[in-house]
Amino acid sequence: MTYKVEISPTAVADIEQIFLWMREYSVDAAHRWVRGCYEIMLTLEKFPNRCPMSPESEYMGIEVRQLLYKKQFRILFTVSETVQEGGGIVRIHRVRHGSQESLRHPEQLLDDDDE
Repeated sequence: MTYKVEISPTAVADIEQIFLWMREYSVDAAHRWVRGCYEIMLTLEKFPNRCPMSPESEYMGIEVRQLLYKKQFRILFTVSETVQEGGGIVRIHRVRHGSQESLRHPEQLLDDDDE
């Protein structure tokens, strides 16, 4: 089963913010980080449910999963199954540093979704 990966504008903004911070220290490292982040997101096309639930799931009452990137960054996403197409959709909502406080309200995660 293959899933379509959709990256929200908020997740893109998170990535851009991290890139700008990293660029202050090393332009090359910042570019490598962004490239790697998008590459690891694309691995969610296969078996996204392999990733564990995030702490946000407990607070929000929805299944929010997380994929760790470079042991420091949490890629927060939800998975929707589509029976007719034999696949589903992985929606990446946020990219956060592990030291940031967990999100507690759905609007912090889903605020820009147009569904």
